[in-house]
Amino acid sequence: MDRDARRFIFHTLQSVNGYIDPPDALVFLSLLRCQATENLAGAVAEIGVYYGRSYFLLRYICGNDEEIIAIDSFDVAEGQYADFLENGRRLGLTVNEDTVIQSDSTVLTVGDISKKVGAVRFFSVDGGHLLHHIASDSKLAAGCLADHGIIVFDDTFNPTWPEVTVGVADFLRRTEGAFSPFCITKYKTYVCRTPFHDLYAHAIETAADLAVFEQIEIEFLGAKAIRLENPMRRRILHELLVKARLTALSERAYR
Repeated sequence: MDRDARRFIFHTLQSVNGYIDPPDALVFLSLLRCQATENLAGAVAEIGVYYGRSYFLLRYICGNDEEIIAIDSFDVAEGQYADFLENGRRLGLTVNEDTVIQSDSTVLTVGDISKKVGAVRFFSVDGGHLLHHIASDSKLAAGCLADHGIIVFDDTFNPTWPEVTVGVADFLRRTEGAFSPFCITKYKTYVCRTPFHDLYAHAIETAADLAVFEQIEIEFLGAKAIRLENPMRRRILHELLVKARLTALSERAYR
């Protein structure tokens, strides 16, 4: 296991407002490290930055020199952008403002992204959660993606946002087998172009940081995907430790 990365995920990153479940943080780590090992190059992109918790996870894993596109309207009244920049300074992680796009993602084109960073190898979609948002964001992500790229859809199967599930299913059907889901967690669905499905599924199956999770093979629209099960008792223990400000100990719940 990568002890330094886990310390960052379970302790340092908790000081940034936002949402990324520990299993997904560990999946991000495992997949990005797999791409690095396989020399699968490209930029990283994120729709839905908020205060930067997942952005700074991506930055930590990829390093300060990696190109990362951050797309968010940012709530000026809440001071989100200023706090986002301050979080980067505090953590000692780079925010390249040239690749921060303050905009509604649904008005962007593939060219808006590709002219800044080229092809994207890892694209996290966590913007608007209505059907038209998912339709637009999935089309944008797919258009920017390198052949070996991954798209991560947030809040799939979340009953609070049912149109996300519909939108992801529509995307997979619309692309007629070009993309396949290979991993599903409580909050996210991970898809890639079908020729790379087995590579990324194997990365999930063999990642040391994911060995703690039960892995169940399921089928989603004709593709085999790995469902990572995270027992409620582990989730509760982790949340209690975080709420008690014992983040340095919360990592133990995931060993």
